[in-house]
Amino acid sequence: MVRTNSKLQPATPPPPNHAGDPACSSANSDPAQATREVLSSRTETVNKYMKLDQKGNIMAEYVWVDAVGETRSKSRTLPEKEYTPEDLPVWNFDGSSTDQAPGENSDVYLRPCAVYPDPFRGSPNIIVLAECWGADGTPNKFNFRHECAKVMEAYADHEPWFGLEQEYTLLDHDDRPFGWPTGGFPAPQGPYYCGVGSGKVVMRDIVECHYKACLYAGVQISGTNAEVMPGQWEYQVGPCEGIKMGDQLWVSRFFLARVAEDFGVKVSWHPKPIRGDWNGAGLHSNFSSKEMRVEGGMKYIEDALKKLEPHHLECIKEYGEDNDQRLTGRHETGSIDQFSWGVANRGTSIRIPRETAAKGYGYFEDRRPASNADPYRVTKILMTSIFGKL
Repeated sequence: MVRTNSKLQPATPPPPNHAGDPACSSANSDPAQATREVLSSRTETVNKYMKLDQKGNIMAEYVWVDAVGETRSKSRTLPEKEYTPEDLPVWNFDGSSTDQAPGENSDVYLRPCAVYPDPFRGSPNIIVLAECWGADGTPNKFNFRHECAKVMEAYADHEPWFGLEQEYTLLDHDDRPFGWPTGGFPAPQGPYYCGVGSGKVVMRDIVECHYKACLYAGVQISGTNAEVMPGQWEYQVGPCEGIKMGDQLWVSRFFLARVAEDFGVKVSWHPKPIRGDWNGAGLHSNFSSKEMRVEGGMKYIEDALKKLEPHHLECIKEYGEDNDQRLTGRHETGSIDQFSWGVANRGTSIRIPRETAAKGYGYFEDRRPASNADPYRVTKILMTSIFGKL
């Protein structure tokens, strides 16, 4: 879970608790709203300081992935100039506090691997995505990027393109989907997917701010939409080639956590946050190689699916936690126990888009990955299942 903030408008400090004050009465009658107001960013106050001169320095926010698939970050000051990953200093953090190292040997090193403009502090400040390494010069056991990068480099001649559809659920501080009635449930699914208007969607401000943050930073976000379950949204990143897919998806997750933080709202990546007759959340993974994208490419797509089938259970192990709660064969999913594919069929493991089938070339969509899946693990096993292990 990621913590975040609240109101649709920039929050201001709560009013004094004077008797008869409507604002106070509202906050007292809605503890969740009061909590969000306390935890929300004070945007107007913060902006006074963000405009101050930095005297030739920049703030670099180092971001990494922890032991449970969440992003962590910390900042350092560097001289102002243009930076590539190779220019940036290796840093470290206390891995015993993130379950990435034991206390008696707790230093974990951060090796920069990608740099983005900082959408929160603005230019010239930067976001630094970093890999985690041990003091002995080996990748940390939770560093899934390292092996993924080797696979992408080995099969670069195939020009692998990926597009990931990241679904997520916004939660209030009582861990209920945002906008759901206290102690009850909203109306059944139907009007919420790509919905417009109050009562159909909630917290669109978070979605819009996240969209702009990604565009500013150069993340190849390609769209957003409200999802089938109320309080659930989706954004898409891609197409990205090779290792850039995992990098950009992780940075986009960090951005979403930070944006939601400003509103006092939590982000859940759980694939089935609410049991019952509600859709789960996935990380639908679209893939093509250069052979699949040209005339006659359908042959290569069908060959790829034949290669994926015997690796089904192996893929499932890489496709996220608690995915058995989602892949039930209901709510637009295939069964977790059986590999299947079809044209325009969202109840299968793999969907071939109708347009791809009609043209005879294009891409396919792997619908199995859960919303909390690591994109490095997903993209790597797609590659090794189709082209072979190194």
